[in-house]
Amino acid sequence: MDANERRLLPDQLTASQSRLLAVVADLTPQQWHFHEDPDRWSIAENIEHLIHFESFIIQAISNSLPRPAEPEKQSQAASRQLRVLSLGTVESRRTQLKAREAVRPTGKWRDPKDLIEEFRRARAHTVAFASETDADLQNHFFPHIAFGDLDGCQWLQVLSCHTDRHVLQIQQVQAHAAYPKGNPDPETP
Repeated sequence: MDANERRLLPDQLTASQSRLLAVVADLTPQQWHFHEDPDRWSIAENIEHLIHFESFIIQAISNSLPRPAEPEKQSQAASRQLRVLSLGTVESRRTQLKAREAVRPTGKWRDPKDLIEEFRRARAHTVAFASETDADLQNHFFPHIAFGDLDGCQWLQVLSCHTDRHVLQIQQVQAHAAYPKGNPDPETP
């Protein structure tokens, strides 16, 4: 990674984490587990998916590094950069992506505090990796299910943008007419 990427990627990852934590602060158990539709994920399931996805991608990046570098793929990767960066936009949410089975929520963490703690742990690991690695991330690739081959730096950007995409999804859940209203602290009027 160049110096700019080494500075920018951890900042992007930290900023998307902050946006996520802000939209899930002080939710009631009913809000955490509300489904706007039986086929849509609850807020808790969105967070669990992010935890699984984070671990899956960091493992995939790590698995790609021992393989031979593929610098010939850089021109293709550059042409996909705009798609990577737009992943966390309202416009991109119009196209639904089906999550791989390995990163779908399973109900592993029922307590919201555990979910948040696990997300923080996974993201801290990712930020440390992005800050400290000396690996040639730009020349090691693995395929995105919709975009094709992305390099390791792009995958770190995907993690940030993917989090933002789920912030939008959580906000959509919260905007649903049947979303439970209420103060999470029953002692506060």
